[in-house]
Amino acid sequence: MPPKTTCPISRADFLAKAEPLKLDLGNGQTLVAEPREFSTGSFGWYVNQKASITVDGKTLSVQVGSNLIVVGSKEAPKEGA
Repeated sequence: MPPKTTCPISRADFLAKAEPLKLDLGNGQTLVAEPREFSTGSFGWYVNQKASITVDGKTLSVQVGSNLIVVGSKEAPKEGA
């Protein structure tokens, strides 16, 4: 089994310094994922938003939900290193 990945940033530093991420849907729409701490203790970015996608000339409303979790963040120290 490979060794666990160590997170190189503390929880406090991530939450203080991480910028929102722009996610391009590829159709001219951009969603913004905000930095956050998850209930699991991990941290990363989160977005939950509605968007429109066109298929065969028909506009479809979709719900987009995404978590981008920093690998190893659950075990990251709470204070700056």
